[in-house]
Amino acid sequence: MNSPHTAPLVLATDLDGTLIPLDDNPQHRRDLSVLQTELQQRKASLVFVTGRHFESVQQAITQYQLPLPQWIICDVGTSLFARQPNDDFAPVTAYAQHLQQRIEGTTVERLQQHLAAIDGMRLQESEKQGPFKLSYYADAAGLDGIVEQIEARLQTTAAPYRVIASVDPFNNDGLIDLLPRGVSKAHALEFWSQQQDLDRQAILFAGDSGNDVAALTAGYRSIVVGNAADTVVQQVRQTHQSQGWTDRLYVAKAMATSGVLEGLRHYAPRTSAFPG
Repeated sequence: MNSPHTAPLVLATDLDGTLIPLDDNPQHRRDLSVLQTELQQRKASLVFVTGRHFESVQQAITQYQLPLPQWIICDVGTSLFARQPNDDFAPVTAYAQHLQQRIEGTTVERLQQHLAAIDGMRLQESEKQGPFKLSYYADAAGLDGIVEQIEARLQTTAAPYRVIASVDPFNNDGLIDLLPRGVSKAHALEFWSQQQDLDRQAILFAGDSGNDVAALTAGYRSIVVGNAADTVVQQVRQTHQSQGWTDRLYVAKAMATSGVLEGLRHYAPRTSAFPG
């Protein structure tokens, strides 16, 4: 088994609040450049693991001058893209086939028909939809009631989906995502790691929020960046302790981008060499 200072082969990271600099922070921007250099020196692969849709990931790469990853897990874990030799990205067919099996013939088009009678929600833009993800806007004040109706409809139709609801902090829109049951960012990362035949401890995962907890507690060597909520830190730490993991969690002092760099250096000091 790898020791806590065996250099990881892969950095898998959330974007917003984690890899992306906060508020265009100049120190974060400098550390982003340093992080890219140190990943190259270590011959490490980079995987983005984000709730953003694919076009939004591409925009973030350009806007924040992010290093180009080898793989992108996006759409809350319902899409997996691989970088091609020309630096374009292509969907991973094997993952789409895997999800196709999980939905048992209930396509998002059929799911939309099942939910058509529920008032108070409207479809999100086409680029925010996917072959395995159906997304709506709703009034935040009525969000809980709408979610209850959706869950009841999922039960009566035996549709193999789950509902995730949240409120956009910037405009107070209610956000509703329907995903295949059991599918998440952590699920997609697990599928990808198995496809790559990677041991969990060959992967370093960095995150900051509640939707990263599943991956932060999946057995990878984990970085919780300094801007994470105390509740996230406590939840992750408790799970690691209950599993008996003593060397798989690093809670960074620095925030966001700088915290990712701090965590990378903890697990893989600059004097370390990555396996070839």
